[in-house]
Amino acid sequence: MSSFVIKSIGNALNAISLISPNYATNKALKLFASPRKGRYSKDQISVIDSALFEEIGYEDLDIATYRWVGKGKTILLAHGWESNTSRWDYILKDLKAQNYNIVALDAPAHGRSSGKQFNAVLYSEFINIVAKRFKPEVLIGHSVGGMANVFCMYKHQLPFVKNIVLLGAPAHFTGVFSRYKTMMGFNNRISKGLDSIVLERFGKPVDYFSAANFVETIEAEGLIIHDENDRIIPYEDALLFANRYKNSELISTKGFGHGLRDLSLTPKIIEFIDS
Repeated sequence: MSSFVIKSIGNALNAISLISPNYATNKALKLFASPRKGRYSKDQISVIDSALFEEIGYEDLDIATYRWVGKGKTILLAHGWESNTSRWDYILKDLKAQNYNIVALDAPAHGRSSGKQFNAVLYSEFINIVAKRFKPEVLIGHSVGGMANVFCMYKHQLPFVKNIVLLGAPAHFTGVFSRYKTMMGFNNRISKGLDSIVLERFGKPVDYFSAANFVETIEAEGLIIHDENDRIIPYEDALLFANRYKNSELISTKGFGHGLRDLSLTPKIIEFIDS
């Protein structure tokens, strides 16, 4: 959406909030949690055609998983917002060449996984279910997929996970939420209402969901990769991770953007996995 359309929607919800704040706030949250894209296009389907497909249930939802079977370490790949497993196309060939046992999943309301709404907490539960099924030694997550991996490890403390790779991951939900509120131009009535809904639904305030704080409890070794000019997730988030993640290394890049889809990074990731 263009900035004009975004601001127009924000202004409309601000106006509605003067009459019905609860309605406006719930609409604002639904907009935040509803991906506009992320289902597979015809071109993207070819990436997963060679994988073994399996659906795993979680509550009333189906988790789409994909496997490229190998005899080496098991790696679990978690994509980011409005994406799907096809985003790993650029790295799959090199991972297969190492004979890794590769597993990937689609996030809630993305790819072939069911659901209409997404949040990082639910995504972390998807990851937990898939991880317990396939026992990966390595978790690799891009953007909110990295955040969800950290949420999962903090809550479930999976003992078989030895390495975590965070690619352009947000360090805290507060920043993600604040950027959304600012982008939409929401007034204080909606902003405070959104914070209240998070507290009501998850039993914790917005600032509780800090991946940077959570990594302090994680024993698995970490590799943080972040572009200094990332326009989606600020580079400062990577510095927060690096300062608090005791068993981690930070690789800073320039010019790779938020996607970090550059093959020069693959050998560094493989070296980290095999170390």
